[in-house]
Amino acid sequence: MAGADRQWRVAVPVTPRRQWLRIFVVGLALWLATVAVIFLTGNPTLLPTLVLLGSFLVPVTFVAWAFQRRDTGEVTVSGVFGTFLAGGVLGILASAVLESYLLRPSVLLFLGVGLIEEAAKLAALALLTRQLRLKSVRDGMILGAAVGFGFSALESAGYAFVALFTVQGLSVVQVVQTEILRGLVAPVGHGLWTAILGGVLFAPSGRDHFVIGLRLIYAYLGVSLLHALWDAMHAIAFYLTLLFTGSRGLLNPDGSLGRPTPAQAVLMPVLEGLGLALVAVLGLVWLTALWRSARRGPGRPESGWRVPTGFGRPVASRP
Repeated sequence: MAGADRQWRVAVPVTPRRQWLRIFVVGLALWLATVAVIFLTGNPTLLPTLVLLGSFLVPVTFVAWAFQRRDTGEVTVSGVFGTFLAGGVLGILASAVLESYLLRPSVLLFLGVGLIEEAAKLAALALLTRQLRLKSVRDGMILGAAVGFGFSALESAGYAFVALFTVQGLSVVQVVQTEILRGLVAPVGHGLWTAILGGVLFAPSGRDHFVIGLRLIYAYLGVSLLHALWDAMHAIAFYLTLLFTGSRGLLNPDGSLGRPTPAQAVLMPVLEGLGLALVAVLGLVWLTALWRSARRGPGRPESGWRVPTGFGRPVASRP
């Protein structure tokens, strides 16, 4: 039955070309105008507008870009942006609760964050897309990206809000810097990782069930590792700098942080940037390979735990 579903396709409505570019240009202009008006007037009531525009601009743009590459007509505008908002909220709330109860400071902290957040986003994706009759790899990647970018937008809004408060008072400059940095790295973060999971989740699944097999488990662990490496890259760069240059400068004799030497001040951000670039490239290569594999059509049926979606006929579990 699932195989028959895969051979059937719904006509995909045509949408204006480069709609995503229009969204980005208009959104960027509005964000810049908001920044300018805040600096000109000092009006604090505009700060929520600044935070929301800056945090959502890049995620919404990439969701619009991905939407134009959908595989079936079941992926609609309302469906994608509903998944973006609801998936982002569900993912970030579940992650906040689980991290507060399960995580403690340790060397495995970043790995724990990666495992929890990727599991929360994957569960939100499955919950919100269970009613789809056709579950193609590409649609799974697009809807997964929607959940991931929704999570990213809300997380960025939180970071921007926290950056607003400094010991000297409210700092619009800190908010702007945070939003620019988060916007630049957003395309290779949460949206990318959850897009991979979405494609792997949808590949063997049908209308009435999701298949939880070894491939999905390996993908989940791999994406969680990329997530952990991304979050831990500042610490990794710090220890690599110690390894290459010694502790003099970075560490005081009592073990506290010191002032880095000129060489260390250059080397550490370079190592951090190279590490982040490597993680991003690995994720993009993985995503590209998964996207291209969808051209070959459905592969062999995958064994695993079949989780009923509540739609269609009940499906018996298979080991």
